[in-house]
Amino acid sequence: MSKVTDAVGAVRSGWRDRYADSMLALVIVGSLAVLLGATLLQVSFGAYPLTLAEAWGAVFDSAVVLDADVWRAFLLGGDIPEWFTQRQFVVWNIRLPRILVGVLVGANLAVSGAIFQVVTRNELASPYVLGISDGAGLVVLVTLTFLSGLLPLMPVLAAVGGAMAFLIVYLIAWKNGTSPVRLVLAGVVVGTVFGSVQRAMFFFINDLGVVMSAQAWLSGSLLGTDWAQVRIALPFTLVSLGLALAVTKELDVLLLGEETAQSLGMPVEKVRFGVAGIAILSTAAAIAVAGLVGFVGLIVPHMVRNLVGSNSKRLLIGCAFLGPALLVGADVGARLALSPIQLPVGIITGLVGGPYFLYLMRKKEDIGSV
Repeated sequence: MSKVTDAVGAVRSGWRDRYADSMLALVIVGSLAVLLGATLLQVSFGAYPLTLAEAWGAVFDSAVVLDADVWRAFLLGGDIPEWFTQRQFVVWNIRLPRILVGVLVGANLAVSGAIFQVVTRNELASPYVLGISDGAGLVVLVTLTFLSGLLPLMPVLAAVGGAMAFLIVYLIAWKNGTSPVRLVLAGVVVGTVFGSVQRAMFFFINDLGVVMSAQAWLSGSLLGTDWAQVRIALPFTLVSLGLALAVTKELDVLLLGEETAQSLGMPVEKVRFGVAGIAILSTAAAIAVAGLVGFVGLIVPHMVRNLVGSNSKRLLIGCAFLGPALLVGADVGARLALSPIQLPVGIITGLVGGPYFLYLMRKKEDIGSV
């Protein structure tokens, strides 16, 4: 009888794995379709009018795509070639970099949110809710306002601020252990304090231009992003996402609970803080180039988890695709909905994420634990 039971269990497990893999494939294909559609709109429409044929002719222009000097200028910095036409300049130096920054920011926020939810075993956790975004944001705002010479180190400085915020949240929440509710409440407190300090800094800024740019940054915006932001975010994104995929087994063990993880020989606190450091770096890379974009790190992991389950590898891969699709799609709405006025993308994600957050609260009685 036991052999029959084991065989049935193995069949069910294999069926669940195949179903989860098929749902992950669906998430990837659907996300790529949304991203392609958003890219089509983003490249084709704007203040400088282009037909679809003109826009996509510029995107696939072999003179640009196959020129090593052009890519050297894009990825390493340098002057754009003088032979660039106005159409090529608009597409390649304004619209495509904005899409690439949106892809990087969306992937970073979604993956970091998934990691924080696993580390805290709390589906309400995210860089924004836990105060990490506000901690990183405070350091970035100080850098933008008073230490502009350190702009190339922005992701590193933001990571320091995010790590400081996470440590404070954990210390506040710790009382013979932590709980999902205590972590969220501590994150709200820390985020409120750091946010208040950010707003107070505006009273010490005399340059109106700095005030306007800082305000747009606090709202979360891709306006004005170019290849410089791609160069800032790309290396940190590759490192953090690579590390995240390398620790999926550890994340799966953490999901089993602290006692079970310890019984399996895992040094839980060391692993928890090490994995949280990966998420903080990922968050910092996003905040450094796009500001405080809220709710992406909260709603994307939850949507992916509902489809593919709690397996960390599938979850992170799904987030890495759905996050960019959501953010770039939201940025298209922010840019084109009230054209020529361009809203910060953080406003759109907030309008979408807020109701979804309330939906989670009303739908689940045991909301909080993963």
